[in-house]
Amino acid sequence: MDPNRNTPLRAVALVCTLTPSPAPSSSQLLAEQTMAALAEHGVTGKTVRIADHDVKPGVQTDMGDGDAWPEIRDTILGTDILILSTPIWLGHPSSIAQRVLERLNAEISESDDEGRMLTYGKVAAVCVVGNEDGAHKVSADLFQGLNDVGFSLAPNAVTYWVGEAMQGTDYQDLDKTPEKTAATTAALAANTAHLARRLKGNPYPAS
Repeated sequence: MDPNRNTPLRAVALVCTLTPSPAPSSSQLLAEQTMAALAEHGVTGKTVRIADHDVKPGVQTDMGDGDAWPEIRDTILGTDILILSTPIWLGHPSSIAQRVLERLNAEISESDDEGRMLTYGKVAAVCVVGNEDGAHKVSADLFQGLNDVGFSLAPNAVTYWVGEAMQGTDYQDLDKTPEKTAATTAALAANTAHLARRLKGNPYPAS
């Protein structure tokens, strides 16, 4: 049993659907299911649908008047776990997911008093949904970007569902969550929470 099981953790899920609220979203649903699975491991937090906010293009922490990213960034920096949830479009993460990675790129230039990136010690995981192949390719793209900007990844750090190619059924249209997806979400939550607690209690060395 994890001796740090009772260490409180915080998480935020950034939902990168192209559709603003209140429209339903499969990416939102899978993110919420992942947050519920994390809650079983003592993790609290919230989801943020990026399309509801004016996140400016750019690679700085603050792109000026009206930019919603600084507040979202503060939320990320105040948590231990970042979940990035995206649909697959044309075999790629959504353009909003790419924008999030571009804004996170600014963290490469930010560091604490010991020279570590502010994202060091934080753990990331990914949710992917779509009606076409590409979940592994999309998660690989996001894994690389998240790791580049300082996040750590636990084993099995992705949960996903892909429907039959060229068909119209969405994840949110299913009568129930497929057992394989539910099991994968549970594994993501357990491993991600475990790694986040380990890193919180034993930070990376100073740079």
